[in-house]
Amino acid sequence: MALGLRSAIGSDVGRRRTSNQDSGATTGRLLIVADGMGGHAHGEIASAVTVEAFTEMEARLPQDLADIDLAAEMTNALVDATDRLGERAAADPDTRGMGTTVVSLLLTGEQLALAHIGDSRIYRLRGGELDQLTHDHTMVQQLVDQGQITLEEAAHHPRRSVLMRALSTDHEPEPDLDRVDILAGDRFLLCSDGVTAVLDDRTLLAELSAADAEPNDVVSRLIELANEGGGPDNITAIVADVVEYDDDQPRAQHLRVAGAAAEIASTN
Repeated sequence: MALGLRSAIGSDVGRRRTSNQDSGATTGRLLIVADGMGGHAHGEIASAVTVEAFTEMEARLPQDLADIDLAAEMTNALVDATDRLGERAAADPDTRGMGTTVVSLLLTGEQLALAHIGDSRIYRLRGGELDQLTHDHTMVQQLVDQGQITLEEAAHHPRRSVLMRALSTDHEPEPDLDRVDILAGDRFLLCSDGVTAVLDDRTLLAELSAADAEPNDVVSRLIELANEGGGPDNITAIVADVVEYDDDQPRAQHLRVAGAAAEIASTN
């Protein structure tokens, strides 16, 4: 038996934004969400370019990843995205200053390689317990870590969206990189802060663990609930289940993109 991913992806502009600057993509082994920085120029380009860099990286990799340094591959994809954004900004001054968050998982055997920059998040549901696998790179999270404010205060802090780290043209990427052990039955959520700014962990746990809820059902429900809660930002979510396959069963899954990446691709 072999482990694989069965995933769903969705993205919505929300109730208060005029455009969607989030992007996301899934394949049979890659999951990625990128949230273009809303306060900067052309965040939708930044997120779409980053997703493209990751999907092209995944497509180049061999089927067997046992001997591949995935941390290096994911870091190289981030550097590639940074370079592409720099070239775009040099050619078009209006796009200078654009940036994006990134969360990504890449399947290899019985593990997922993880890359993270910013305040988009990755959660894992296992055995009825929900764990956040990423640590927000925000000023407010830093204050929490230093004991200056509580988590409850952080949830309503006026500067809770101020990022301390993001992918941008200003500097080389500084990602958190990790390996996550997986088991059949695990469920993962990757999402932009348009989800987590509205829905708390208790709500996420309830929706992710709902009986008979398929990944596409959960994605639709999270978007619906985030909009019902005011939809203050773009909303993007990927829900992926770890499943067992027979060795001879194909695990290929066509590339699916959402948000700005899909909108830009449809116009090219």
